[in-house]
Amino acid sequence: MTLVPAARARYSRIGVRPVLPLFAFLILFPGPAPGVPTVLAVDVDNVVHPVTVEIVGRAIGQAQDSGAELVLIRLNTPGGLMDAMRQTVEKIVSSAVPVVTFVTPGGGRAASAGFFLLQAGDVAAMAPGTNTGAAHPVVLFGGEMTAIMKQKVENDAAASLRSLIARRGRNAVAGEKAVLESKSFTEREALDAKLIDLVARDERELLAQLDGREITRFDGSKRTLHLAGATIASYEKNARQKVLSAIADPNVALLMLVLGALAIYVEFSAPGLILPGVAGSVLVVLGLAGISLLPINWTGAALLLLALTLFVLEAKIVSHGVLAAGGTLAMVLGAVLLIDSPVPEMRVRVSTAIALALPFAAITTFLLRLVIRARRQKAFTGSSALVGESGAAITPIAPEGKVSLHGEYWNAVSPQPIGAGSRVRVTAVTGLLLTVEEEAQAKPGG
Repeated sequence: MTLVPAARARYSRIGVRPVLPLFAFLILFPGPAPGVPTVLAVDVDNVVHPVTVEIVGRAIGQAQDSGAELVLIRLNTPGGLMDAMRQTVEKIVSSAVPVVTFVTPGGGRAASAGFFLLQAGDVAAMAPGTNTGAAHPVVLFGGEMTAIMKQKVENDAAASLRSLIARRGRNAVAGEKAVLESKSFTEREALDAKLIDLVARDERELLAQLDGREITRFDGSKRTLHLAGATIASYEKNARQKVLSAIADPNVALLMLVLGALAIYVEFSAPGLILPGVAGSVLVVLGLAGISLLPINWTGAALLLLALTLFVLEAKIVSHGVLAAGGTLAMVLGAVLLIDSPVPEMRVRVSTAIALALPFAAITTFLLRLVIRARRQKAFTGSSALVGESGAAITPIAPEGKVSLHGEYWNAVSPQPIGAGSRVRVTAVTGLLLTVEEEAQAKPGG
């Protein structure tokens, strides 16, 4: 087909010229090279709680959807909740993408529940200067375990770990000591005891050691890892996970509860401000959401309620500070006991409890006193506010006349004649008519 000159020119304008910049763009900014493996790294760098389950599960799902070669879980955790740990282990062992668990950086640890997560990986590795173990189960919710119940919990945890370690081809006997004897291991001790597979200084060295390695998956299938030149992409938490991770800290959750309660009280004390009520409600809801993720000790919750009760009584009863001191002590103890966990990072710090209790006690008692005093005071608006007020007679009052009160002229009546210029006191108000008596004759408090 032959194009006429006009048609050829139009074809050049709409078809050929736009292609040239596209070629230049592709040459200057090439896309990712095909065949380059990707490793998705996710951090478990805090206590293990329900949010951890969601983060690890989402990261594994994202790795599967994107065709990643490997999921790298970077561990640095003091432990956490057993239920959350079990659910996270389930996510790891059921992953379609191989999972490597790596205790890092130097000085980090995978203790207690973190030891189970470390053993769940297809490959377990540690960086120099790290440690793991101390996975003995501890009872929550207060109270003492009976010997039989304690033995049941220990045996259940030990059996779960033995099953996990045996399927990974590691040393179940040494792993069981971490549960039954709370034994901890350095990275070298763990490697010599065959509890981990590798020791690597950093992620690059770890991937280099893993390249070409054949691993046995939890279901018994074999897979060879191809990680030469792999790119490491970090899993980004979504907004929900970031918020939940932040408020799952019991110190943050308690702070939100205290500030929210104060803001709501300010709204009730001065209705119509709106902002304190809205902000307080949001803070209380977030604080309760954070507390709900953690094991609550109801003794601590009861002490917090007792503290609030004592603060209210202090404002109503003259106790010379005894009730306020008791409320402050109850609040400190309640805050410290509120979260029942063997992991220090999951408990409210004493310093935080004191820093919150003292200002809260002072502010709450002060606000309550203002409210009670305001309710006891005489009204300053309306006709009832004029009773007992003093004024001056402008004209003789016999029995009617005019008085000046608060810079205003009022019609007034009096049962006794009152001369002009005399000081008068209001005894009653009927509509716009005042009943007065001469101040010299007025009874005290009348």
